[in-house]
Order: sequence, then structure tokens, then C-alpha cells
Amino acid sequence: MTKIVSEFELYGKSYRFETGELAKQATGAVLVTCGETSVLVTAVVSKQQRDYDFFPLTVDFIEKMYAVGRIPGGYLKREAKPSDKGTLTARMIDRPIRPGFPDGFKNEVHIVATTLVSDGQNPPDAICVGGASAALLVGGAPFDGPAACVRIGRNVETGEFIVNPTVEEEEASDLELTIAGTKDCISMVEAGADQISEEDMLAAMAFAQEAIAAFCDKQAEFIARANPVPLEYTIHEADPAVAERVGRFADEMASALANPDKSQRIASVDELKARITADEFTEEERASWGSDIAAALKKLEKQAMRQMIIQKGERVDGRTPEEIRPLHIVPGYLPRVHGSGLFQRGQTQALSVCTLGMLNEWQRLDTIWPEEGKRYMHQYNFPPYCTGETGRMGAPKRREIGHGALAERAILPVLPTEDEFPYAIRVVSEILESNGSSSMASTCGSTLALMDAGVPIASPVSGVAMGLIKEGDDVVILTDIQGIEDFLGDMDFKVCGTADGITALQMDNKAHGLSVDILARALAQAKEARVSILEAMLATIDAPRDELKDTAPRIETIHIPVDKIREVIGSGGKVVRGIQEETGASIDIQEDGTIHIAAVEGTAGKAAKDMIFAIVKEPEVGEVYDGEVVGIKDFGAFIRLTPSKDGLLHISKVAKGRVGRVEDVLDLGDVVKVEVTEVDPKTGKISLDRLDKPEAPEGSAPAPARSNKEDGPRPGQGNRKPRRQHRS
Repeated sequence: MTKIVSEFELYGKSYRFETGELAKQATGAVLVTCGETSVLVTAVVSKQQRDYDFFPLTVDFIEKMYAVGRIPGGYLKREAKPSDKGTLTARMIDRPIRPGFPDGFKNEVHIVATTLVSDGQNPPDAICVGGASAALLVGGAPFDGPAACVRIGRNVETGEFIVNPTVEEEEASDLELTIAGTKDCISMVEAGADQISEEDMLAAMAFAQEAIAAFCDKQAEFIARANPVPLEYTIHEADPAVAERVGRFADEMASALANPDKSQRIASVDELKARITADEFTEEERASWGSDIAAALKKLEKQAMRQMIIQKGERVDGRTPEEIRPLHIVPGYLPRVHGSGLFQRGQTQALSVCTLGMLNEWQRLDTIWPEEGKRYMHQYNFPPYCTGETGRMGAPKRREIGHGALAERAILPVLPTEDEFPYAIRVVSEILESNGSSSMASTCGSTLALMDAGVPIASPVSGVAMGLIKEGDDVVILTDIQGIEDFLGDMDFKVCGTADGITALQMDNKAHGLSVDILARALAQAKEARVSILEAMLATIDAPRDELKDTAPRIETIHIPVDKIREVIGSGGKVVRGIQEETGASIDIQEDGTIHIAAVEGTAGKAAKDMIFAIVKEPEVGEVYDGEVVGIKDFGAFIRLTPSKDGLLHISKVAKGRVGRVEDVLDLGDVVKVEVTEVDPKTGKISLDRLDKPEAPEGSAPAPARSNKEDGPRPGQGNRKPRRQHRS
């Protein structure tokens, strides 16, 4: 294949598609570039079908540190597992690509996006979706594209929408909307916002849809130039007898589904499926049609659930489409921890726990992204027992990372600044029971935990997951979806925000033809639910606690001159370590002279602060000190005023009367009360006077000076020759 390059400009930025030179053994490979950021996206479609009852698509996003001119940290100096941002990017590529393959396509598909260059201004994630779509289409895969993804920002001052904003442009934006789809419909939405209205969010989505269409047109022109040869493949079709035999049990499936208790409902459905499989199919048919039977039973369950909603307006647990499950809310659920909150909605239960720490305990990031670290960390755990299952527990999976990132994004806009609240903040949400919407439960639980900890958030945040059942022209939007409505429905649309506006969105769509109008209805219905949930939360805790918990560290911020930082730290950190060991406080020193002092005991923090101020203090005339004698000379004693400043107490000032030797009055280690009498402006030398002078001891006075006339010449002086005078 010859090299094909397509360059174009859209919305003020330059883009480039290239194929035919790199990774030619892949089914399709496209180098996609925005500015100077370049990502190689490859797609491989296996030649064999797999006996799966799902579409086997795998997406990997590879962060190469050479892309930003850095060597990886750690011992191995090699890229290892992807960062959370890399994992989220892989998920972002998967979600709009997966719906584009036909039902029954069971060949494995593997998409790999490798970041080759990152210019630090144009993020590589959004362009990967267009690259994946182009790689599949160039390779002739049965993909219903083109598909594209854009990120939309909004200039706070002008109100203008920006397509694929640079890092600099994002800093001046109150919106980060990532949206993907085809020319005609939206398939994926991710958003973070500073409490913007539903109307503004919808306007951004409509603008994004137009931008996606423009990118799809450019991609189509590129594909036409490549003139790909379609792959030969077969769509697996089950024997019609499978669907016919399974379909006779529609009424029994509807009866099995009609149970508000998740565990009992699953048990009834599983029992029915097992009975159908055993009674309706022979052993040979089960061996031959295994995955087809499983797929047909799943389809039967899906149709029964959807018909209940479309035809009767009733959900499997008996709720109406707009109804929220029963709530159970307990702030301050755990003792001793810095903050906690239990949030339960139906059979979904989240326990969120907040921990406060020093700012130097923030999370440092070693990635290709501009972000160096984060002060607020939200982590989401989904153990097997929360769904009544067994399983291996280990590193967080992609789903856990994604749900944690959503709740983190929802809370960020309402957090106080570092100057207002100089703490690193970590919230962990433990999902103890799950039947859908657990990420939204963790968002609500996190708000409770932060308020219980006394974090002065600007506004409380709540969240709700919306669903969709779409059969032809019949559309029903569901509030507070449970697990089965997520798995068998057409949309999972999570909306988070305060009473004033939206802070985060996430949407996955499986239905073709999802329009902005449907999203508008979903947002309006979600707002009513969010407000209702928020009112229930505020009924248990109406504002952040006025005081931190006794177990939480109190952090006080002080400022010292930059030229004094070295004195506070000491050689090899000796001084600051000594302060921490003596007081029990933790000390974080910034390059600008800002010092954060943290201590659970208030006295420890005060002691550490006093010791630091004592180090940087410049003595002034008239100030009085209780100083230690640290040096003795013939002419006086040196008195330690501060850890870094000594003053001279002249021998004439150590006692009342004349003193022959300083040692007759003072010893090393003595503590004396002195007053600063002079500070030399040029040298900084300090002169002192003793305030508690004792009487000079007897015998300490110096011998009287001898007169030369009375004593005569000194020995040898009389034999000296007179000096010779020089004539002028």
C-alpha cells in the first residue's frame, strides 16, 4: 500500500491522517496528528470466529515517556502498567467504537494506540477515537464509521466554545466536555464543569455534534483515498430453532423478573434459564449451540424487561420510570477517622471515608500528561462480595478506575483552594453492596464524608444515573437505574452536580439515533432527582462541620523569608528533623518560604511554630532574651539569642563592678537575661547588656595599671638607642 497523507484544518487547529508506511502487517494502521502530538493507532481483526456470547474487543492506550522527552521513573526505567489517565483513555476509545460492529460479529478485534509524540499543548486522547475509526476502515473491517471524538471547552470571558482546546486554553475554561459518536448520533459523553446549567451543557453538546460531523467528513475523504478492500467475514447466525424454543417462555421470564430484591430476582431468572436449557435442548444441542442458547436466554430476559417498561410503565422492582429507590443516609458513620458517610440507595451501598494530610502527601504523577500531581484523590473499590460473588482481589480494574475518576471530577469544582484549606484530601469509597449506580452512590457518600470532616466545600454534590429504553419511536427515560436496567437498557447516563449546576457527566449509549433532544429530557429528569437526593442528604448534615475531628491534623501556615529557608532546614535537614522529633509535628517547607505545620495536638503545632520563628527571628534593639552562654573570650561572652543568632556581652557588662576574667562570673551553659543594645547595620553584629547583673566577685578586679615614671623603664628599655630622626 502506498503512503497516503491527508492534512486539514478545523476550528483553528491543524490535523493529519497518514497510512501506508508504519505497521503494515496490522489489519489497519493510521498515524493521527494534532499540532505536533502524534499517535499511532493500529487495529487487528483476527481471522477466526470465537464461540463467545459477546463481542471480543480489546483496546490498549500506550503511554511512552519518550513522547515527552523523559525517562520513566522507578527502578526498571521502563513503562509498566498504564496510569489512571491512560486507562481512562483506553475506555474512552472503546465506548464509541464497540457499538459500530454488527451483532453476531465474533472475530477478536484489538486496537492499540501508542503515543509517539506529545507536544505538551495538544492532548493525545480525543484524536485516538478518530485514529481507531480510520484504522478499522482502512483495514476494511465491518465497522459502521466514521466515528470521531472532540473535546469542547468554553472561554469563561467570551463564552465561546473551543474545539479540542490546548492545555493553555483549558486553563481559561469552565467546561471540559469530551463527546464521541458518528455524523448522526452521540455514543459517549464525559464532562467536568464548574456548576454550569443544563441549558449551557446542551448547547455545548449540540455544538460538539456539529464538530464531530465535520471530523467524520474529513475522515471519510481520507478513507476514500485509501480505497480499502473489505475484509471477508461471516456473521454468526444461530439456528432459528434456538430462538423459537426459548421464546415460548416470555411470560415466565416476565414473572421471574418482577421482584424488587436483586438476589431473589437473579436466582429466579437463573433457575428459569437452567430449566429451559435442560428441558428444551438435548445434550448434543447444548454442546453444539452453547453460546447461542446463552445469547437467546439473555435476549429473552432483555425483551421481557423492556416490554414491562414500554407497555406497562413499570420496572422490575415495581417503580415508575421517574421514581428513586429508598434512601438511607448516615454522615459520621465511623469513629476516629477524619470524616465518613454511609449512602445507600435501594440495594446499592457506599461507605466513603475522608482522610486529611499535609500538602506534601499529594499524589505525584509520572505520565506523559502535563498534570504533575493532584491534591484531591478519590478511589473507588468494588470487591466481589458487594454483588454476592467470589473472586480474586488485586489491583483496581478499569471499571473501578473509571468510577473513581468520575466521582473525583464531580467533587473537584467545589473544593476549597490550597490557601483556604492547606490539606491533601483522600476519599475512599468502599462499595459494600451493589445493584447499579454505585458510582453515583460514591459521589454522594464522598460529599457526606467531606462535610463530616469539616472540609469547607462550596456546595454539596449529589449524583444520579439515568437510563433509556428505546423501541422504535417509543422512548422511556429511567431515573436511578439499577443493574439490570444498565445491562439490558440502551443508555447509562450519570449526572452529578450541585443545586446550582452540573459538575460532571458520563454517558454510554447502545441505542442508535440518540439525539440531543433525548439528552435534554434526560438532563431535566436528572436535575429533579439530584435535587431530591440532595435535600435528603442535607436533612442529615446541612453544612460542613465547623471543626475538624480531634483525630485530624491541624495545619497552620506561616511564611518566612526565602533567605531563611536554609537555616530552618539545616545541614542535611538536621534542624527541621530535630524540630519534628522534639515536637511531634509534621513540617512542609515550600520554595517560596511558605511553611505548613501539621499536628494533631495543638501544643505540638505551636511549639514547632515557635521554634521556627525563633530560628528566623532577627533580634532588634530593646528586645530581651534569656540566652545561653555558648562562648567565652577575654573580651566578653557570646550569648545564644536564637538558634541562628548570637550576641556579644562585653566583659564590662557581665557584672556590677570591674571583672578581671569573664570565667569568674559566667560559665558555658549558663542562662542569662540580656537586652539588645545595638545591631550593626552593616555587619549584623549584636551588642548586649546583662539585666540581672550580680556584684563582681572579690579578687576578680584587674590589677591597676602601673605608671612608667614611678616604676622606671621597663627591663632593657634604658639601654635602647634613641630613634634616629629624619630630616624633613
